[in-house]
Amino acid sequence: MVEESPGGDTPSGMRPGAGELEYRLRQQSVLADFGIEALRARDLDPLLQRAVELCADGMQSRYCKFLEGCPDRDKLLVRNGVGWRVGVVGQIEMRADIGSPAGFAYQTGEPVISNHLENETRFRTPAFMADHQIRRAINVLVHAGGDRFGVLEVDSPDEGKFEAADLAFMQGFANLIGVAIERQQTEARLNDALLHQELLTREASHRVKNSLALVSAMLNLQMQEDDDPRITRLLGDAQARITAIAQAHDQLWRGDKVGIVRLDDLVCGIVTQLGEQSPCHDIVCEIIGLELSADSAIPIGLLVTELVTNAIKYAYGEEGGTITVRIAATDPGIEITVIDNGAGLPAGFDVKTASRTSLGMRMIASLVRQLRGEIEFDDAGPGTRVTVTADPRT
Repeated sequence: MVEESPGGDTPSGMRPGAGELEYRLRQQSVLADFGIEALRARDLDPLLQRAVELCADGMQSRYCKFLEGCPDRDKLLVRNGVGWRVGVVGQIEMRADIGSPAGFAYQTGEPVISNHLENETRFRTPAFMADHQIRRAINVLVHAGGDRFGVLEVDSPDEGKFEAADLAFMQGFANLIGVAIERQQTEARLNDALLHQELLTREASHRVKNSLALVSAMLNLQMQEDDDPRITRLLGDAQARITAIAQAHDQLWRGDKVGIVRLDDLVCGIVTQLGEQSPCHDIVCEIIGLELSADSAIPIGLLVTELVTNAIKYAYGEEGGTITVRIAATDPGIEITVIDNGAGLPAGFDVKTASRTSLGMRMIASLVRQLRGEIEFDDAGPGTRVTVTADPRT
């Protein structure tokens, strides 16, 4: 709704003699500056405050405000503003009906120009605006996500008039505000969705860990019931492998980053449990604090489990000894080393041949391939050194 005024007045805030072109170019420059800020903004309140400041500057007026719609109370709140006395911004509310310029814009979606508020028959003048001796106002609706969000209004106590051309400038501000609000709302929804997905992932990892712990406990009970040493050994191997996977899932739900495991926490946890099951062995853990995805960390945990279990079984016998597990960073990946000072490799040992007859060796070979690595057995002595080079981050 545009009120026509007699000719002879200058556009809002224009100094006598200032050219219309200069005035409009200045508005375009201010609008462009705000567009950059709107694209970068992450918080709504600073954005709205910057909007009223720049909008007032572009219109060369002392007063500008943003009125946020409160549909539950049928009110418009002066959320942000410039030029107003203390007690207006953040506190004053107006009725959101068509009886005021801002209310009319909010309800109908039509822009409003009123250049002579003191003579207005269409609208009432809110008391706080009368207290500031406001003579004219220009209002545009701000949409966000297809909904009415609020009204951007520039006011002036000076003579002159707001023109229809000023609406283009004001509408540009309103459009940028609306787009920024929509973007922030979308980002908030995406963030909520990511948080929900993170919660579900943590819960799933926690439940998998608990389920694996239950399976491990059942295997332990079965080992106690069975007198066959071979069956007991096989069940013990299965329990160790299940424990390694459970350790990884325990790290997944406890960690700060979803889907990420700290290698030192995982491997040292596995080594500690293997040491508790073989108290005659002293297992030393020297692991870098590298963060890896679960897809890489779980095969490493299983690989270490198999290599340490082999050393426990075959390196020393019942008297036990020291086993050292090291994982160091290389360029571009990591180097996993398991060292013992025991009996060394059997005569004629060959990895390929052993993989055909031993489940543990087949698993080791498969895990090395999964990590895109290479394995080397060295018994130059004393004992055995097994080295795996891999790049699990690729």
